[in-house]
Amino acid sequence: MGAANNDNEEFEIGDETDNASKNDARGSPAAPSSAGPQSSSTKKSAPADSSVVFSPELLAMYYSRLFPYHILYSWLSYDPSAANPGGGKGSSTGKSANNSSACTFPRREFSMTIEPTPGNEVYIRYQSFLSQEELTSAIMKRRPTKIDIGAVFNYPPKDNKSLPSGKLQTQERELVFDIDLTDYDGVRNCGCEGAKICPRCWTFMGMAMEVMDEGLRQDFGFEHVAWFYSGRRGVHCWVCDDGARKLTNEARSAVATYFEVNLGSDKNKGFRLSSPLHPMLSRAYKILDPQFAACVLPEEGHGLLATPASWTKLLLTLPEAALSVAKKMGERWGSTKDRSTPQEKWRELKAALMSFIGKGSNAKKVPKTLSNTDRIRIEQWPVETVFKYTYPRLDINVSKMQNHLLKSPFCVHPKTGRVCVPIEVDDFQTFDPFRVPTLAQLMRELDEYEVERGDKDEAVAYDWQKTSLKEPFEQFQKKFLVPLMNEERRMQREERERKAAIVGDF
Repeated sequence: MGAANNDNEEFEIGDETDNASKNDARGSPAAPSSAGPQSSSTKKSAPADSSVVFSPELLAMYYSRLFPYHILYSWLSYDPSAANPGGGKGSSTGKSANNSSACTFPRREFSMTIEPTPGNEVYIRYQSFLSQEELTSAIMKRRPTKIDIGAVFNYPPKDNKSLPSGKLQTQERELVFDIDLTDYDGVRNCGCEGAKICPRCWTFMGMAMEVMDEGLRQDFGFEHVAWFYSGRRGVHCWVCDDGARKLTNEARSAVATYFEVNLGSDKNKGFRLSSPLHPMLSRAYKILDPQFAACVLPEEGHGLLATPASWTKLLLTLPEAALSVAKKMGERWGSTKDRSTPQEKWRELKAALMSFIGKGSNAKKVPKTLSNTDRIRIEQWPVETVFKYTYPRLDINVSKMQNHLLKSPFCVHPKTGRVCVPIEVDDFQTFDPFRVPTLAQLMRELDEYEVERGDKDEAVAYDWQKTSLKEPFEQFQKKFLVPLMNEERRMQREERERKAAIVGDF
């Protein structure tokens, strides 16, 4: 693993880097109250203008009242004694009674993008914090427009300037994946491109999540896999098993490459899958084919089999040896008697291709001129077509290196004002990126809650529980964080027992 020094990307502001835990005693608005910013507070939110999706004032209020510092700390400390991941009252003090947290969290790299003046961005790397309080204070003081999370190093990253060159080395980091809709621009027939998204193309993210989640769990045995909305046009995956965090760069590259499929390029439109199909790809096809039929083929999707022009274009991509099948399907679907739906057309086309090569229930005599290579290409064509549109497009460089940073969950995207909330793979069909709360909406929800119920509600431990962040944050704690902490607790117990057995101390 190479050194992490990169002076071109590093910036420090006076003593803030080393003394982020010192609160401003002069009563700065950024200073946390004695109740702690993550606790239910009596501090009033500013009136929310629904036309403003992002502003320094809204961001400051989010960091002071709603950002779940205790959840992030409990997760990244990987220490069951650091906090109660269930999130009850007083569940997060930021103090750890276990050496695990003391040895891990202070060596975790954070980076922050700040705007000292409007339009003047400053990117600060190699930040690290001894405790939850230090992290909280630094975020509230700097009010970063973006927070990135990096690796755990052998020394606190903030000390990198005082270390000999090459001494700072990565030791562990979650295995992460980044999937962005801009990489689907070539197959988005909904009119979206770049940062623009709509409900029709957003379905590609759900397909990618299901394929990746299944592969990570089934093929690699990972259990602690968390997915997050990026806040704008994509999703991020964090694999947090102990084995995943300890992977070398070479192993990370191997895992990422395992999922990679060359789908062609702008210059080379075609691509070929190997035969027989790898079991992972066969499983992916079973996952993707029904969703391809439901979300890509019809007019309300991407219209691949919705009009004569669109199905003619698709049929022309068939291997040359199957052009007779293409001609037959084109004539049948172009008939005034044809009333078949796009999904029915797809099933009919696949059945005709299998019959043409002598497979399926209606298999015909295979033409003598059909070579074995032609038969394989025809059989693989439906799979290649489905994959061309729906197979996950990974930013593979994000996954390959331990020291690659990725946007922190729970922060706010400055272009949309939306929070990077957790997503459950099983609940993706009900997840609507356009309904993810914005900063203005959250401030309004806080005001409405406190007008209706008052400032002090004994049933509420944290202010985010007064807003629409309550469900995604609590589901993340219940379904991801609690099982993860239970696993860490089990591993710590087994390690203690192993050491006791060695010295005979039972």
